[in-house]
Formats: sequence, C-alpha cells, structure tokens
Amino acid sequence: MIIRFALLGAGRIGQVHAQAIKSNPQAQLVAVADFFEETANNLIATFGGQYRSIEDIAAADDVDAVLICTPTNTHAELIEQFARAGKAIFCEKPIDLNIDRVVACLKVVEETDATLMVGFNRRFDPHFLALRDVILSGKIGKVEMINIISRDPGAPPAEYIKVSGGIFKDMTIHDFDMARFLFGEEVDTVMASASVLVDPMIGELGDFDSANVILTTAGGKQCAISNSRRATYGYDQRIEVHGSLGMVSAENQREFDIEVATADGYVKAPLYDFFMARYIAAYAAEIGAFIANLADKSDATPSGQDGLQALMIAEAALKSVKEGRAIKVAG
Repeated sequence: MIIRFALLGAGRIGQVHAQAIKSNPQAQLVAVADFFEETANNLIATFGGQYRSIEDIAAADDVDAVLICTPTNTHAELIEQFARAGKAIFCEKPIDLNIDRVVACLKVVEETDATLMVGFNRRFDPHFLALRDVILSGKIGKVEMINIISRDPGAPPAEYIKVSGGIFKDMTIHDFDMARFLFGEEVDTVMASASVLVDPMIGELGDFDSANVILTTAGGKQCAISNSRRATYGYDQRIEVHGSLGMVSAENQREFDIEVATADGYVKAPLYDFFMARYIAAYAAEIGAFIANLADKSDATPSGQDGLQALMIAEAALKSVKEGRAIKVAG
C-alpha cells in the first residue's frame, strides 16, 4: 500500500519530512503547497511532487494524507479543513498556542473521525525508545524520578521568537511530551523558573532563554527539565530515569562514536550541532509510524490529545514563572 502525501510548507522542517517520505517505499510525495512558489519548486526538484494550492490539495483524489509544516498560527485551521476533506493529517507541534482553539480543533477531528498525528518526533528516537523499553521491561523497577536536559547550540532569530509562543510552548513542549511518554501517567503540578541569560533581545520580546521545570504526578513521581538556548559545545540532549531497582540513561549522540587517546588526553567527536541532524532517524521513524497507522487503520500517536496535554503543561509552566508557585495542570 502506497500512501500519497501532500506537503504543506516547504521550509526547513518540510524538507526533513520530504526526505522521510522519499526514503520510505510505502510513501509518495504527490503535491507541495507553499506561500512562496519558488520555495516549493526547489523542494519538488529534489523530492518530487507537483506544486498545488491548498484548495486543490483538499479536493484532490490522489492525496491520502497531508503533512502540515506551515507556521503555527495556520495549523488548527488546516487541520479542520483537511479533516472535513477526508484526509489523514500529520501536523507539526503545536496544534495552536491557545488551549481553547486546540479544543475546538480536536472537536472537529472527532466529529469527522479524522486521523491526526502530532509531530513529537523525539518519541521515535531509537535511543529514547530503547530507554523506554527498559522502563517497560521492569528492569529498573517503578519510575521515581526523571531528568531531561535539552539545550540548543544557539538562540533562534528575533523573527522566530516573536511567533514561537515562548520557550515553554516552542522548546520545552517536547520535554513535556517526553515526560508523559516516560511516566506513563499524567502530570499533576508544574513548578517552573525562567530567566534571560543568553540574549537580552529575547527578554525584550517577552520570552525567556533559560528555564528549569519540575513536573510532579499525582503519585509523586518527579521530572526535572533543564533548558537553555545556548550550549557552546553542541546540541545537548540527555535523559536519565531513576527507578526503584536501578537507573537507565540516554547520552548525547555524536556523528562519529569514536574516542582518540594521545599524550594530550582523551578526545571524542563533537556533538551534533543541529536538531535536524540529531533527530534524522526519529523523523524518518515518525513518518514510518504514521504510514503504518494508516495502513492498518490503527490510532495514530502522538495524538491530538497528546498535543493538548503538552500545551496545558506549557501554560501551567508559564503561569508558575509569573506567580512563583506550583501550578496544577488544567484538565
């Protein structure tokens, strides 16, 4: 079975997904839409497909599913449009920056019985999946505490910060979803602290660039998250899970897993310096899972509800920073 895809948005993340489609024998890219036709045609020249409008894609008989990689403020509307058009939908996170808007969007998804998967690609990283497999096997006993470190090599430009929704909805939201994924239960309360330590411009735009968050479940399990928009040594992505019988950790990944020893000491290859390189396998596996869901008509995960839960945690984190206290997650 070949799933015929249309890609909405031919920018950086759209190119990542186009590569994932091209590398999957069960997928075909048949159409690409972008506000800038030249950008779309540049992608088409490499990955195939045909330039079409959003409306033409919605009405097309040769499109089974759409990948929404457009700006965040268009996500909810596009999800609703293509749910009503009978297309399966993969949408990059978040569905929207407003909880009420997400709830309304998910109601349309439910009413139309549409398939919706939200792009939390880290769930599909082979190293993090191996870590979760250890948890599920019972080898480390019951999960008690999780530590997640997620630090970017550098801050994004001001144009991005202005529309990102803030560090919690843009960056930490991946870690919120990962915490839920590893806990296997919902987060009850959030305690967060955030500062501007990297770039004053980020503070001037009303955002933060450095944050620490403690998530606690109703049963008392804890997850500590450390975020920074600056890591001079590379893209820092680590997870440690402590359980009643032991511990499991996933360390940083490097382009080459080698170590050189000389009289000057031990030297390892540098860390990946960009999320697209670090998570290339995760992006491919993510699209592969979506295709498998469509092929066997199973529920797609992460789901729209997963997207909503992560957003509610992000809202609680922001409120915690503003009020200086632990905040109960809505819902």
